[in-house]
Amino acid sequence: MKIGIIGAGRLGLTFALLCEKNGYEVNVSDVREDYVFNLNQKICLINEPLIQSMLLDSTKFSATTNNLEVIKNSDIIFIFVATPSTLEGNYDTTKVFDVVSDFYSANSQEIPLYNKKVIIGCTTNPGDTEQVQQRLNMFNIQVAYNPEFIAQGEIVKGLEQSDIVLIGTEYTELGNNLIDIYKKIQTTDVNAYVMSPKAAELTKIGINCFLTTKISYANMMGDIMIKSGLENEIGMVLSAIGGDTRVGKKYMNYGFGFGGPCLPRDNRALGHYAKNLGMELNLPLTVDNFNKEHANFLKEYYIGKNPDKTVPFVMNYITYKKGTDITEESQQFQLCIDLLDEGYTLNVIEIDSVSKQLNSLSESYNGRLKFFKVGTNPEGYKINLQ
Repeated sequence: MKIGIIGAGRLGLTFALLCEKNGYEVNVSDVREDYVFNLNQKICLINEPLIQSMLLDSTKFSATTNNLEVIKNSDIIFIFVATPSTLEGNYDTTKVFDVVSDFYSANSQEIPLYNKKVIIGCTTNPGDTEQVQQRLNMFNIQVAYNPEFIAQGEIVKGLEQSDIVLIGTEYTELGNNLIDIYKKIQTTDVNAYVMSPKAAELTKIGINCFLTTKISYANMMGDIMIKSGLENEIGMVLSAIGGDTRVGKKYMNYGFGFGGPCLPRDNRALGHYAKNLGMELNLPLTVDNFNKEHANFLKEYYIGKNPDKTVPFVMNYITYKKGTDITEESQQFQLCIDLLDEGYTLNVIEIDSVSKQLNSLSESYNGRLKFFKVGTNPEGYKINLQ
């Protein structure tokens, strides 16, 4: 079986290289010409562990800017294109449907499409996969929804040791094809859940929405403890709550609110979908509002702890997750900016790619945003939340 990947970003490329590592011939496409050129030269500058080494070891991997080439040369085509959030909170799946249009272009060029299979690996709105299936029915193409549950900085680990494999499809054969692929990729047992496409789309955002709720609950309890004068016992209280197996200890810690490229977007997407169904008691949107309030709580809390603006704050990192280069919806980054706006100096310990990326921001604050290499210990009031 030949595997094609359309959209070779962090996730798409990692999935492609894991497939290649486990015996599949893989062809990927991406719109960035220089990026594709580098991939074919076995060069990848993505800040993600193990990617460069897997690319160097690959023997059955190739890259192109032409989606039609991937469609022509693959039996099963995975779509990992960007689906950014709209202002309303749902997902803009324009690029997914652009790929669907590529199948029509392929057909007009007499590229055989019969019995090819299409897998949507990016996050979509409930009902989008069904629409894709309807548009590709004329070519007898089977479609499935198969999103990944990964964390940036650990994508290889996330794919190899996934808790669940979520598959949404009408076709038993296609579901079995995907399970077979994951049996080769994963180093742990495959725990597959196969259901209808729309149910799978809801499951994907529903899981992440539950995590945002749990994170917010832990932070709410921590905020209450601080206001009650019990700051030193936050860890013990949350450990006790998480010790109840009905609750569980994962994500039961006090710290920054949820952020990054997945959790906030999925949370709002589920809220948007529920609102469109006429549901007024909308937990995801309430959680989203609390997350913002918690960020402001932390700002006021640390200003109260360190009112002397001649004493700098020290932060271990300001990306949404330590070791990544992603500041998208990062409460750590937001706190950094808030404190700079209040007139403080920030000494930030970060990886080189982040300090270079934010060099102009440092200049805009007249050097009050200072970066230090990982492993150093700059002076100041330390913000130790994770």
